[in-house]
Amino acid sequence: MKTHLQIVTDHYAASARGDIAAMMADVAPDVARTEMAGFPCGGTWVGPQEVVNNVFAVLGRDWDGYRFTLEQIIDGGDQLVGIGHYSGRCSATGKAMQARVAHVWRLAQGRVVAFEQFTDTLLVARAMTA
Repeated sequence: MKTHLQIVTDHYAASARGDIAAMMADVAPDVARTEMAGFPCGGTWVGPQEVVNNVFAVLGRDWDGYRFTLEQIIDGGDQLVGIGHYSGRCSATGKAMQARVAHVWRLAQGRVVAFEQFTDTLLVARAMTA
């Protein structure tokens, strides 16, 4: 069985490759993913399909070159924090964006059960405004 650190590390590696299936491989069926209010995908999405439809599909549709760049993972056992930054160009406006972000992961029994994002939504909103 993979460690919680390996699960999160594998998720980020899959994200860098654009491999959504691998990103969701270790996610619990009732995972709760919370994106900050004010973020393009703001809200809490429950279950892998809701996450894919309401987060990854939206970001892929509305942003060119959207990516998360990992700088550090803080391993707290059942809770981990990924720190890095988002970047991309809003398709509608052509404006570039870069914003710091922290992801808080909660894992249990080898599965991601919760995820919460903290980022500067103003920087994202500015890129989305003509």
